[in-house]
Amino acid sequence: MSLMELLMIIIPSTLLWAAPLVFTALGGVFSERSGVVNIGLEGLMWIGAFTAIVFNLTFVQTFGSLTPWVSLLAAMIAGLLFSLLHAVAAITFRADHTVSGVAINLLASGLTLFLVKLIYDKGETDIIQRGFNKIDVPILKDIPILGKLFFQNTYWTSFLAIFIAFIAWYMIYKTPFGLRLRSVGEHPMAADTMGINVAKMRYLGVMISGALGGIGGGIYAESISSNFSHATISGQGFMAMAAMIFGKWHPLGAMGAALFFGFAQSLSIIGSSLPFLKTIPSVYLLIAPYVLTILALTGFIGRAEAPKADGVHYIKGSR
Repeated sequence: MSLMELLMIIIPSTLLWAAPLVFTALGGVFSERSGVVNIGLEGLMWIGAFTAIVFNLTFVQTFGSLTPWVSLLAAMIAGLLFSLLHAVAAITFRADHTVSGVAINLLASGLTLFLVKLIYDKGETDIIQRGFNKIDVPILKDIPILGKLFFQNTYWTSFLAIFIAFIAWYMIYKTPFGLRLRSVGEHPMAADTMGINVAKMRYLGVMISGALGGIGGGIYAESISSNFSHATISGQGFMAMAAMIFGKWHPLGAMGAALFFGFAQSLSIIGSSLPFLKTIPSVYLLIAPYVLTILALTGFIGRAEAPKADGVHYIKGSR
């Protein structure tokens, strides 16, 4: 197998597996840049995956070929609404952010599995008939070398994830909204003094996080698993959180880290078809993404500092 043939397998697979992580990691960036720790990203992906699959199965006859995209919109709304539970607990009632995030994860997994059993009378949903399919991008696919690597046998969702990462970078670092968001995550008292509504900005950060996490779960379910069960989301939310930290709470850094973890996940699936990995026992390839996540967070990223007020409650008028 030539190098070109190897890359034609690895790159599209990496982009496929990275897309859900990119969206969810970006959601974490928005939340934590506003000062709210959000380890409930896993739960948000559960909600997004469940909503996308159930909506897809229910309305496929109504929306036809648009069903995956409309289902993704439903997943986004569901994630946004579910994230309000975390926002109310952590911002309004000033609960511990970590405890609230854990509760979100547990509630999401329990609620979705209960609803699947209630709706379908079994432990998993049916397989969707219309998901995100592989595409060849017109014109771009004909570019020498790059066209075969990046624009053939790929998915629109991968390009959308990268595009949204740049949009997130622009929003956070180049707009008044982003300046306000970062200010309440760094020094909420100074922001309050300047007339910025700290609670409002933090609510917006968490809600954007919920919307992006829901999209991440929806993309994973509709492009990779094709149904929803107890094993659909199995650590991807925590991997996205690791990508956010690995990327040092920067949208483009989070995207790069998500691509790295997507590469690790893809190797666990396609490794048996690659000459230099086929002799490695499959169990090692399956645990590789999680091992790499731990290694990345413990020794290879230097000192990663969160926003100064991340996880710190703000009480108006207090010092």
